[in-house]
Amino acid sequence: MAKKSKKQQQQQQPGGTPATVALTAAGVPFTVRSYDHDPSHPSYGEEAAEAMGVPPDRVFKTLVADVDGALTVAVVPVAGQLDLKALAAAVGGKRAVMADPALAERTTGYVRGGISPLGQRKRLPTVLDESAALHDTICVSAGRRGLEVELSPDDLTALTSATLAPIGRA
Repeated sequence: MAKKSKKQQQQQQPGGTPATVALTAAGVPFTVRSYDHDPSHPSYGEEAAEAMGVPPDRVFKTLVADVDGALTVAVVPVAGQLDLKALAAAVGGKRAVMADPALAERTTGYVRGGISPLGQRKRLPTVLDESAALHDTICVSAGRRGLEVELSPDDLTALTSATLAPIGRA
């Protein structure tokens, strides 16, 4: 039997995204959670937590930073902020700054506010805030605004080859 292309796999999943396709292909258990996205909400992550009724410390945002010239993904709780110095240290770098949004979108294949750590166009080094390990499951973007996936932090770490490190701050 011929192997199905990524596009064929997505077509078989109504509303599928590269993130959900990657999870399905890996055989990882996950739950898709959707909500009506409000473009006027000031924070995509906080909006997701509120709309889903999930504590903000279990909902994680995906940010793309430039660490010494290399794009790096940081996954931190929506209730806090990314500590750029800690991110740089976690990947052995010296300096980190937020990546240009257009470059982040082009590189990951996702739009801002919907960047997922999973199924990115180009796989980037990923660092997951160590607080994720405190939870049985966490929620991350499924690849578009208004769509999240809930999965175990261990599965997210394995699928993204992430490093666990204290990169979030309140």
